[in-house]
Amino acid sequence: MAAAGEMSQGAAGAKPVLQVRIELQHIEPMIWRRLQVPGDCTFWDLHVAIQSAFAWNDTHLHEFRPVGQRDGHPRLGMPLDDFDENPPLPGWAHRVADVLTHANPRFEYEYDFGDGWEHVIVLEDILEAAPGKTYPRCTAGERSAPPDDCGGPHGYESLLETLADPEDPDHASSHAWASGQKGRRGRFDPEAFDEQKVKFANPAPRLKRLLAYIASQRR
Repeated sequence: MAAAGEMSQGAAGAKPVLQVRIELQHIEPMIWRRLQVPGDCTFWDLHVAIQSAFAWNDTHLHEFRPVGQRDGHPRLGMPLDDFDENPPLPGWAHRVADVLTHANPRFEYEYDFGDGWEHVIVLEDILEAAPGKTYPRCTAGERSAPPDDCGGPHGYESLLETLADPEDPDHASSHAWASGQKGRRGRFDPEAFDEQKVKFANPAPRLKRLLAYIASQRR
């Protein structure tokens, strides 16, 4: 393991890997994932990996920031609003390892500012890449993440009550809606999660589309 804040190649030249635990806030029992990502990954790369691991649709804004500090520094994400006096830094231009270290092991990630899905990211370890393994990888986790656009933690609580009550008039339609979300497979089960089934999206095409959109808005 590398010393605090260091990204060592190791004696055999193995590339470093960050092991992080991502915990979704304000929902009990906790929903969480353990990811291993390349040591040179950017915040955009980590964002896309989190989206894949939680089966989010990546259809909303996001931001990384110090835990509990909405105006803290650094803030990294999608600087789309030209009228924002303090826009976040572009996540694709900054490495996670330069911010998340053993000396500063916790960071916050929010997805969808309307629903407010807040996650705490904890750096657990800095490892050496294993021969033959591809990264990112999801190695553990618990419980399915809420569907996109279900109204945040309170909306999700209401959805779970509906899904658990066969007598509720919205029971069948809510199951169909939750199960039909992009990235979901089969009938939605809030308690189910299998890390072996996580398929990671390629961050490069998404970034290319985003940069093209930003350029079109500034013409």
